[in-house]
Amino acid sequence: MIARHYIDGAWLEGDAPLRDSINPADGSVLGQFHPGSAALLDQAASVARATFFASNWAAAPRLRAQVLFEFADRLWAAREGLTDLIVAENGKLRAEAAGEMMGAISETRYYGGLARAIQGRMQEATAGNFSLLHREAAGVAAIIVPWNAPVTLLIRSLAPALAAGCTCVLKPADQTPLIHARVMQCLADCPSLPKGVVNSVNENGAEVGQAMVASGDIDVISFTGSSATGKKIMAGAAPTLKRLNLELGGKAPAIIFPDADLDLAVRELTHGALVMAGQICVAAARFLVHDTIRAEFESRMIAAFRAVKTGPGADPSSQMGSLIDMAAQQRLLGIIERAGDEGEMLLQGEAQSPGAFLTPSLFRIDNLASDLVQDELFGPIASVEMFHDEAEAVQMANATVYGLAASVFTRDLNRTLRVSRAIRAGTVWVNSHTRLFAEGETGGYGQSGLGRLHGIEGLNDFLETKHIYIEAGQVGG
Repeated sequence: MIARHYIDGAWLEGDAPLRDSINPADGSVLGQFHPGSAALLDQAASVARATFFASNWAAAPRLRAQVLFEFADRLWAAREGLTDLIVAENGKLRAEAAGEMMGAISETRYYGGLARAIQGRMQEATAGNFSLLHREAAGVAAIIVPWNAPVTLLIRSLAPALAAGCTCVLKPADQTPLIHARVMQCLADCPSLPKGVVNSVNENGAEVGQAMVASGDIDVISFTGSSATGKKIMAGAAPTLKRLNLELGGKAPAIIFPDADLDLAVRELTHGALVMAGQICVAAARFLVHDTIRAEFESRMIAAFRAVKTGPGADPSSQMGSLIDMAAQQRLLGIIERAGDEGEMLLQGEAQSPGAFLTPSLFRIDNLASDLVQDELFGPIASVEMFHDEAEAVQMANATVYGLAASVFTRDLNRTLRVSRAIRAGTVWVNSHTRLFAEGETGGYGQSGLGRLHGIEGLNDFLETKHIYIEAGQVGG
C-alpha cells in the first residue's frame, strides 16, 4: 500500500522520495507513503479556500449531513480492514482498534445529525429593531492528526468542522499514514462530497505542519498533541491570528479515598493507565492514595500490573500492545531508570523484543516538584503519591500545569461533588477512568489546551457568530 496526498478530489504523489511505514510490533515494512511539502500544503489550502467561497457547502446543512452519513456508512463497511491496519501500523490491541473504529463511526453520525441543528437567535433589543445572531462556518479548518488514535482523533475534529460548514486541510502523523489514507479513501468514495471540501497532505518531518500554521488561507487549526508543540503552533499562528483548538498534554491524577471500592479502583486504573500502552493524554498517570490504604492499594496494583501480558495487538491473549516505535521505548526506559533513582520502584518495566514493547512500571514518589510528577511521560508508567486528607488530595491533584482529566474513587456522594468541582480539569470521572464518547465534551484547563471537542460545544471553534441588525421600516423599497 502506498499513501498519497488528496487535493481537489484527486490523488497526488508529489516529488519527495517514498518513505516506509513500519509495524512497531515487529519492525516489518507495511507500506510506503509520499511525504508532503510546503508547496503541496499551500496548494491544498488554496483549493480549500476557493471551494469555501465558490461553492454552497457552507450554506447547505442537508448536504453536509448527507456527506457525514455517507462517510459513516463507508467507515462501517471498511471497519474490519481498518481495525487490522490500526493494529499493524499503530501497535495497539485489536480490541482497542475496534473500539476506536466504533467511536469514530458514532462520532461521524452524531455530527451528521448536528449539521442540521445549528441555530442562531433573534432578539428585539428595542421596539421594532431586530438583531439576528447567525452562526456560520469559520472558513478553512486545518486538522493536525496524532498517531496514537489516528482515526478517532481525526474524526472528532473533522466531523464537527464539516458539520459547521468549513472546508478542510488534513495532515496525518508520520507514523500512521496508511491508516489515514484508508480513511481518506472512505471519504473520497462519498458520492455527495464536493471536490475541494476535504484535502489531505502527508507530513515530511515538520515542514507541512509549519506551512499550515503560517498559511494565510487557513482560518482555524485543530491540533491534538503535546503541550510543547501546541505552544509552538500558538506562537506561529499569532501573525495571522488563527483561531486555535488545542487538546494538549495531560497528567491525569486518580484520587483513591479510604472508602473506595479497591477492587473497582484497581480494575479501572489498570485499564486507565495502560490503555494504548499509556500513550493517551487522559491516561491515569498519578495514583493519589490515602495514607491508611496505601500499602494495600500498592500491593493490589503491583499484582494487577504484573499480570498484564504485553504482546502483539493481533494476538488475542495480549493485554497491552506495543509502543509506537523503538525511540519511544528507549526514551521510556531512561525515565524508568530515573524513577528508580528519584523515587522507589515498585514494579520495574522491561523491554521485550522483537518490537517496541515495554512492560508496565509503578513507582512511589513524594516530591511534587519532580519532573517525573510534573511532566507527561506518555507510556505504561504510573506513580503512587500519598495524601492525608481531602484538602491535600485536591491540592496535589492540581499541582501540575495540566488539567485535562482526573478521576475520583469514593462511595461518598458529597465528597464526590466537592472534589470533582475543586479539581481543575476538563473531565473528572467518578469511580471510573477513560470514558470518552461523542456526546460528552472534552478539553483542558491550563496547559492542557484551548477549546472543546466532542459534544455540541465541539462545533464552537469551527463557527463564527454574525450580528445582522435590522430597523423595522427601513428595509425594502
